[in-house]
Amino acid sequence: QVQLVESGGGLVQAGGSLRLSCAASGRTFTTYAMGWFRQAPGKEREFVAVISWSGGSTNYADSVKGRFTISRDNAKNTVYLQMNSLKPEDTAVYYCVADRRYLGGKTYASQYDYWGQGTQVTVSS
Repeated sequence: QVQLVESGGGLVQAGGSLRLSCAASGRTFTTYAMGWFRQAPGKEREFVAVISWSGGSTNYADSVKGRFTISRDNAKNTVYLQMNSLKPEDTAVYYCVADRRYLGGKTYASQYDYWGQGTQVTVSS
């Protein structure tokens, strides 16, 4: 079992930056692919980014490429999402996810076994 706890959400103006963190505990964190999904009001949950267990491979949604960066620190059992040039359409609850298999950077919510409780990100115009 893997427990995930997100932090770092908040309110920011358009063009600003936030860094989300996800602290993992439980089973061997370093062997898991880690990622982020988000869900805006009235919309389906959507893929944001994922990173392989080693950090050597990443995959991003087209909507965030060039603005968001996912990284991990296996010594701290933590994965990060650095979000720059934020837009109002980035407003959502952001969820940390984990799975034992990276498989090229999975983009479907059903492919991830473990989820955090979510953290709210609000971008004002």
